[in-house]
Amino acid sequence: MTYLRAPVDQTSITVKHLGNEGEPLVILDNCPIDIEPIVQVARQASYAPAHGYPGIRCRISSTYLAPVAPILKQVLAEHFGLPNGAKVESCDFSIVTIPPEELTEGQRRPHFDASEGNVLALLHFVDGPESGGTSFYRHRRTGFEAIHPHRAAQFAQGVREDEQEFGPLPPAYFHGDDERYEMIGHVDPGPNRIILYRGRQLHSGHIPHVPHPDLAPAQGRLTINTFLIGQD
Repeated sequence: MTYLRAPVDQTSITVKHLGNEGEPLVILDNCPIDIEPIVQVARQASYAPAHGYPGIRCRISSTYLAPVAPILKQVLAEHFGLPNGAKVESCDFSIVTIPPEELTEGQRRPHFDASEGNVLALLHFVDGPESGGTSFYRHRRTGFEAIHPHRAAQFAQGVREDEQEFGPLPPAYFHGDDERYEMIGHVDPGPNRIILYRGRQLHSGHIPHVPHPDLAPAQGRLTINTFLIGQD
């Protein structure tokens, strides 16, 4: 199903290069997708817990992105070095439901999705700034901002050393700066805003409020999360 809202040429493309390592962060605004019927579907969908994610998810067909496909092709080629595009690995409605006091240790700190450079995260915001955006980080002990395959072991060791020195992280969704991580970028949500970044980038959702789990499907922070695998 196609949800066409506005001409493709009205979409604005903002490109930022994060921190010292300069990884690209692409922000698309005024996307040519009619988001309202999609939100209506999302608020009535059937969800299930998702491994590692602090909430619930429901699969959605990535065909909803068809109106923005020409823009995505341009962005993948020009800013991520993927002239042959990418295939969709997964596409889900996602709603945060886990209260801070129930977060696992891994859910309390910035994380990366995959270390391979051809894995991209596409995050589609549907709510306003009050729902909280996404922030990007530098790990102070190692200086890493993106976790490449050859960095994974050193980063894991650094996280262990952090815990030995500073103790466990508090039961909260991470946001801002502390002795372990420095924020190097932040994107506020906006209705129909899409961001793209490499999955190896350290990041964390800014979650200012988590409703009661029973109310979360109707009121919780809703995003659409798509993972892309670049084609050779």
